[in-house]
Amino acid sequence: MDKAFISKLYITHQACPTCPAPVEVSKFFEDLLGALFADFTQLAHLSEDQFEALLETLQIELVRILRHNPTRGVVDAPQLAEDFFQSLPVIYDKLQEDVTAMFEGDPAAKSRNEVVRSYPGFYAIAAYRMAHHLHTLGVPGIPRIITEHAHGKTGIDIHPAAKIGEHFCIDHGTGVVIGETSVIGNHVKLYQGVTLGALSVNKEDAEKKRHPTLEDRVVIYAGATILGGETVIGHDSVVGGNVWLTRSVAPHSKVYYQAKMYNGDTHEMDLVIFKGDQ
Repeated sequence: MDKAFISKLYITHQACPTCPAPVEVSKFFEDLLGALFADFTQLAHLSEDQFEALLETLQIELVRILRHNPTRGVVDAPQLAEDFFQSLPVIYDKLQEDVTAMFEGDPAAKSRNEVVRSYPGFYAIAAYRMAHHLHTLGVPGIPRIITEHAHGKTGIDIHPAAKIGEHFCIDHGTGVVIGETSVIGNHVKLYQGVTLGALSVNKEDAEKKRHPTLEDRVVIYAGATILGGETVIGHDSVVGGNVWLTRSVAPHSKVYYQAKMYNGDTHEMDLVIFKGDQ
């Protein structure tokens, strides 16, 4: 192999010899999820003091990850880790609300434990809730590794910067994409294959709101694609499967495709919007 190429690679490894690998960040998330939810890791053999010590060990691990984060900037790692762990009760309560949403929203769910133990939607939302809190504390990079870890396991891609309300349900989930500037209200339900995306992928639009807003109690069925930062789905609306939507709809709307082909001669549209109970 070319010696110059080997030297080039070697130098990159010397630039940050203690940078936490993505697998270390993912392990931290999984260990913390196991501590929060016994369905992931049975720790009944520990005394309460030992369990408390386990949480302290996880906090120390987060400090280490934050200190060696290559994109960390200037941060107080111990204080950030303390702030994050002090927020765990709030994160836990939100996740319990999410479990309730998935249990009540899926007739196939036989128990809350089943949701926690086996539903990809719960796993992805748990990763998002933790990653989003780290994001709000100003931690770069690490939150994205956590949500991408969940993406790899579940097929559900949630950007940690997205804003998602309480009682959130993702049913089945594979193929769901929630972009960086999406805003989702309370009691919202998404089915598999839903995309909340951007109309433009220009790099200069990075600081703009590029992804849609879903108000409270919106339901989006499988395969729907909703694009654009100015697109707002009004509260209590239902968007049917495979709808392609790039403009806002009023509250209490129902949006779906009629089962007919597009006619190129008459330019007849197959998108129909009903308001209320029509």
